[in-house]
Amino acid sequence: MTGMSEYLKIYQELGAEFLLAPVPQGREARLRDVHNRIGRCRNCRLHESKTHYVPGEGSADPDILFIGEGPGETEDRFGRPFIGKAGQLLDKIIAKMGYSRSSVFIANIVKCRPPNNREPDPDEVNACLPYLREQIGILAPRAIVCLGKTALNNLIGLDEGITRTRGRRFEFQGIPVIGTYHPSFILHKKEEKEITQAKWEVWEDMEKVLALFGKKTP
Repeated sequence: MTGMSEYLKIYQELGAEFLLAPVPQGREARLRDVHNRIGRCRNCRLHESKTHYVPGEGSADPDILFIGEGPGETEDRFGRPFIGKAGQLLDKIIAKMGYSRSSVFIANIVKCRPPNNREPDPDEVNACLPYLREQIGILAPRAIVCLGKTALNNLIGLDEGITRTRGRRFEFQGIPVIGTYHPSFILHKKEEKEITQAKWEVWEDMEKVLALFGKKTP
């Protein structure tokens, strides 16, 4: 009877070396595998105009996964999520929640910058969502925070404005999901009163996230 090792040898001779490749073990290794595949992705047109892929970064064992729409100009330049002005504001929100950037995970719906920071098209989202779903499965966060309507609508399957859905609890694969304004929404406000109101509403939403873990406002 032919053993498994003989079958594998035959397949290797036929060019199926992938059958002998080691399966990544552990969350960090599995994340690296996903991110390596993202770095080779050609599933939509966005790879044609991007400078760098932006798979996401942070802890492989996070309480919270933050999801935005897509990389901006600065993120595209350096290959890291939320490092521009919106990212600086997000860092402050994360710190106020009692976390650090390295203790959460930050990702986006699409991993390449849409030209001129436009909203990603449905086919681009559909091409990228499997990567995000795989990341979520590996990270197994205790909660997901969607930053803006594009992130929330595409993850949950909604078609509503963020002002109607922010602060409401949804679920994705059994994980609590709460949406809030994208940090850029606050940055685009001109009136001090509007800025203060938007910041307060975001913090209301983050208090709901903390409450999921029985945490009080730091």
